Amino acid sequence: MESTYKILHAAKSVGYIVLSIGIAIFLYGFFVSDTSVATSIGIGTVMGAIFIFLIGVFFAAAEEMDKKTDKGIRFSKSKGGSAYLSTYRLERF
Repeated sequence: MESTYKILHAAKSVGYIVLSIGIAIFLYGFFVSDTSVATSIGIGTVMGAIFIFLIGVFFAAAEEMDKKTDKGIRFSKSKGGSAYLSTYRLERF
């Protein structure tokens, strides 16, 4: 649970920094610059910040699901039966 909070905090921090830089570049390009290059770079940077945050949330959710799911292989006695005899934990190498 602790590492999930670290991942979320890191994604949030990096996302906020990149988002603020993107907004600053966008505002500079929109109001100050005569060309539209800085405006498009600002828009791309804002989209990148949103993407970074969403990937961080995905990693945190994937880690949480990995911790909570039951891992192992279930074997049954009959060929197509649904009675599970035991669960064997897989060793991580």
